[in-house]
Amino acid sequence: MFTLKIHTVDFPQPLHATFTSAAHRNDDLRPAQLMGVPHLFRQLPSGSAPPITIANVSARTTLVFVVAVPNYLSVDDFLLFCGKEVPHFKEILFLRNDAMEDRYSVLIKLEDRLSADGFYCSYNGKRFKPTEVEVCHIYFAQSVEYTNSAEIANIPPPDYTELPSCPVCLERLDPDTSGIQSTLCDHSFRCSCVSKWTYLSCTVCRLCQQQDERPACAICGTFENLWICLICGLLGCGRYEQGHASEHWSDKHHHFSLDLEKQQIWDYVGDKYVHRLNHSKAGVKSVAVNSQCTSVEECGTCGYSEDEGLAGALFSSKIEGILDEYNHLLAMQLDEQRQQYEKLLAEAKSGKESSIKTAVDKAIFSKTLELEYKWEKYAEEQRAVSTRNQELMKKQVLLQNTYKEIEEREKSRLKSKDEHIVDLQEQIRDLKVFLEAQKMVASTGDSDSLKGGTVLPVEPNPSSSGNGKRRTKTGRRRN
Repeated sequence: MFTLKIHTVDFPQPLHATFTSAAHRNDDLRPAQLMGVPHLFRQLPSGSAPPITIANVSARTTLVFVVAVPNYLSVDDFLLFCGKEVPHFKEILFLRNDAMEDRYSVLIKLEDRLSADGFYCSYNGKRFKPTEVEVCHIYFAQSVEYTNSAEIANIPPPDYTELPSCPVCLERLDPDTSGIQSTLCDHSFRCSCVSKWTYLSCTVCRLCQQQDERPACAICGTFENLWICLICGLLGCGRYEQGHASEHWSDKHHHFSLDLEKQQIWDYVGDKYVHRLNHSKAGVKSVAVNSQCTSVEECGTCGYSEDEGLAGALFSSKIEGILDEYNHLLAMQLDEQRQQYEKLLAEAKSGKESSIKTAVDKAIFSKTLELEYKWEKYAEEQRAVSTRNQELMKKQVLLQNTYKEIEEREKSRLKSKDEHIVDLQEQIRDLKVFLEAQKMVASTGDSDSLKGGTVLPVEPNPSSSGNGKRRTKTGRRRN
């Protein structure tokens, strides 16, 4: 059984179809187109119950999914290809992916299960055009889920696994619909794609597939005890030679390698064999899983024939379980690879953040030291300025006191000088009065009458002590 998840961020857009066949016209059908990436998941078989195949009624639904429709078929050409089944269509959706411009997919809902079975039997494995090699591959879808998250679209439902794609044609590798060819490096292709190879190396890992060429270690060139990496296809010698295969595991963390001699897979992490491959009866190094080989011409590699149909079906049911187990192991290995790379990215991110933090701390520390040095320098300058200011203030006070003292001395000196001048002026005036008196006496001629005279002092006025000396001299002059 299959289920479908479609990763899209778009909405279905209506398409205009000019279907010209009047006999198979469906006027109620409204074709639509959606841009998205489909993911097809297949149910894994349980340990006790047999796998559910197309022969089981529960595996068939009214919803069919047509994969890898070539782009040279337009909408009208595809409806013309479907022909008589178009009237049974209820809905049809054309899925296109920008990454795959040469092909698209179609999701069709039919009116009942009988119509879906008739459409599957009529067109599954049929060529789209007689002159072209592409054939129609149809799957019954149990459910369809639309999501805008790529991570959710890649997660398979419980007990389901996504079908791998052929590296050449990008079609889904399903043993029920196409023959599968496994190479020496354990990569799978459709038989029709292998038959078209014009070179001898694998298209995935470029390992040479020529049978008569003796493989050798890619590093030392030895021919003994060779192991091939199932992840990248590197061919190296075992641990009993020079150990280049184990060195490759240590460097790249590719856990699984295939022993070319024993055709067994070794897990380096578990240190044990984890899987065995089936060998063909002829003992060739590649195993062909055959189920309805769809090669246009005789591919010459799958060995499929009509007489081996029943044996091939039984063999296919056994191989299916082995392939599912191998796919599960490969998915585990890829998940471990993803975890390893995420761990490396986390370590690189952590190292980058640590280096950035160290650089920031160092820059902050140096800047802090620089600011502290400047602060101390400015503080010292401030203390020097403050000390100088105090000294100047002291000098200012001293100079002010000195100035006051000088000013007082000068005032005292001027005062004493003024008093001395006043005294001298009074003496001069007294002298003038004395001289005038002598002249007067001499001019009167009566000097005898003035002889024996007495000059009496005049008492000074107590109310004006400042003029006492002058008044005393005046009174003395008056007598």
